[in-house]
Amino acid sequence: MKYLLVAAVVLVAYWIWRHNREEEAREAREAREAAQRRQPPAQPAIPTQMVTCRHCGVHLPQTDATKGLLGYYCGKEHKRLAEG
Repeated sequence: MKYLLVAAVVLVAYWIWRHNREEEAREAREAREAAQRRQPPAQPAIPTQMVTCRHCGVHLPQTDATKGLLGYYCGKEHKRLAEG
């Protein structure tokens, strides 16, 4: 008889634990969905123009490149070496 009582207590404890877990997961999911509704969708990044260094051939964004008389370079040193 005591084994039945222990089994019943374990089953009730398991049911309570599982019920609380499902409720927490549902609340977290609802909070996440509410946060997504409040935030506007992210805008895609604006593409940047890529250029090639005239000295070494590496590709880099035009905003990071150094402009010289003959074209773009990856740094001041390559500009100096190529243009003298």
